[in-house]
Amino acid sequence: MISILNILECCALTASSYFGILSATSPDNQTSLVLGASSFAIFIFLFLISKQISQSFQESQLVKNAELYNSMGNNLTSESTSLLAARTKALKYCNDLVKDYKKTRQQSQVLYYSLQLSTIIFSGVTPILVLVDKLETGQPWLKWLPVICPAIASIVASIVTSFPFQELSIAANTTVELLEAEQEKFILGVGQSYRAYDATSDNEEQQKSIQAIENFIIEVNNIHLKQVQQQKNQNESSVNTTSEASG
Repeated sequence: MISILNILECCALTASSYFGILSATSPDNQTSLVLGASSFAIFIFLFLISKQISQSFQESQLVKNAELYNSMGNNLTSESTSLLAARTKALKYCNDLVKDYKKTRQQSQVLYYSLQLSTIIFSGVTPILVLVDKLETGQPWLKWLPVICPAIASIVASIVTSFPFQELSIAANTTVELLEAEQEKFILGVGQSYRAYDATSDNEEQQKSIQAIENFIIEVNNIHLKQVQQQKNQNESSVNTTSEASG
């Protein structure tokens, strides 16, 4: 269902772009303008529907993962409903952190590679512009390009050096791996901290299940706070380095 909606989104966006170009090249063509606006409205509608369905699917997956743990036990307690809700909330908390770190990882990677590529392009174009400047082109603005491009390359290189986008991406990726591994251990009940389905009585299983949720939250918070502290230390180190360089 989500794949079909994504395909329809692409079709609607393509149609909207096509009719938008037609309306721009032919201002008197009102039909293209109406069709373009309608296609864009359909795209927005499909995008919102797809986002809602994806969110509902993720929530159902969290509930399934929480139920998987109970299905491995022989002594299901009478309060399994409340425990299931607690496990689902704990998994949602971890899943939200994973999403945030994945977003940080993606943004850092895009910024790092974009800035690196910009530095390479502006630095490589500079010698060509110097040769063009020696030609009698009759364009005064071309004389400024051999000065502007190296300046832009220097600024971009300074941004890459001052802001550790690559280190941030690596740290975010490491945190994602740790959180996902801990989440799988919690779902499957791997390890003494999360194992409760081997209890011999309902009361013992309930106590172990509650303790497993507590251990999971503590471990997730430890991973998250460790990353926050590392990021804080990196920011302080970067500020100190910049201050020393400016001094």
